[in-house]
Amino acid sequence: MESPSISKFTIPLSCFFTLLLCVATLNPVFASKVCNFPAVFNFGDSNSDTGGLSATLRRATPPNGETYFHRPAGRFSDGRLMIDFIAMGVGLPYLSAYLDSLGTNFTHGANFATAASTIRLPSRIIPAADGYSPFYLDIQYSQFVQFKERSQIIRQQGGIYAHLMPKKDYFPKALYTFDIGQNDLGEGFFGNMTVEQVNASIPDILDKFSLNVKNIYKLGARSFWIHNTGPIGCLPYILANFPSAQRDNHGCARPYNDVAQSFNHKLKKAIVQLRIDLPTAAITYVDVYSVKYSLYSEPQKYGFELPLVACCGYGGKYNYSSSVGCGGTVTVNGSKIFVGSCERPSVRVNWDGIHYTEAANKVVFSQISTGAFSDPPVPLKMACHQV
Repeated sequence: MESPSISKFTIPLSCFFTLLLCVATLNPVFASKVCNFPAVFNFGDSNSDTGGLSATLRRATPPNGETYFHRPAGRFSDGRLMIDFIAMGVGLPYLSAYLDSLGTNFTHGANFATAASTIRLPSRIIPAADGYSPFYLDIQYSQFVQFKERSQIIRQQGGIYAHLMPKKDYFPKALYTFDIGQNDLGEGFFGNMTVEQVNASIPDILDKFSLNVKNIYKLGARSFWIHNTGPIGCLPYILANFPSAQRDNHGCARPYNDVAQSFNHKLKKAIVQLRIDLPTAAITYVDVYSVKYSLYSEPQKYGFELPLVACCGYGGKYNYSSSVGCGGTVTVNGSKIFVGSCERPSVRVNWDGIHYTEAANKVVFSQISTGAFSDPPVPLKMACHQV
């Protein structure tokens, strides 16, 4: 009598290997190796600035940096940003800011982001109290052009700075990250534009963004990791300044989040076009909005509390005031009070009314790095592959 074990298990096992072969053929990512990114080059605003603005125009003072660095470290947060976790996630050290001349090491990349940066040329520039960074995306691109050229001249010349520059072949193999656009929306909101007018400005903003991506591609970049913009309507600086805006079920300003979602919808379409225009590029669209919004809609899931209230701030329902920020001083009853951190930043989402805490940044990174919120759904370590 024939043994039943052979007929029962041989065929399913054969089918299993056939299925694996089919999956690998249909989706090359499953058959691809993990990317070996030798460098990261970042472009953006304060969500990823590791010291650019602080080294030039507006210093990050205590208590910024207190959680991880135990001192100000150029970041507008109590600790590390998503870009720090991204660098770590691909096995590289934290990125030095291009604009920081002290103690910088560009061996494995450079960070061109500065806090308060926009995609388009802003109408108001720092040092105006409500001004934005002069290092908008066009300038960041120009800085990258210079960096790419001059870093190789320094390597060829030799000397003590040569080993602090990336190798020539790092540029085409590097990961190029983008996290910018929030301030373009904010500039409109605080420039007395209606929500409808800000929404109408998005196509031009994204045209400028796409042009810069194309220009960086022309310089040899091939792997792009592009964040969409977060739920700006959940940030205390919006909630405190626009108290009459309609709130959603979680206390966020619905009209402002609607504009952010419109930006993201159009950004995703722009990236679809970029994939057509840049056929050898691997472009990953990363939905940070959804992950960040979950910090407000279900904070208890991550161990957070008071998600709409700034940890470092002063005054009002949201612990935020436009007149005095984190690290500043306010006079109360004749006495000066330092605007410092809350007791437990590790259980808070918002740091200073605009930026996120290290704890929140770490949660968001842990979600987006898996590829679960990406289009195509590739994890960070495999973002050099086209799907």
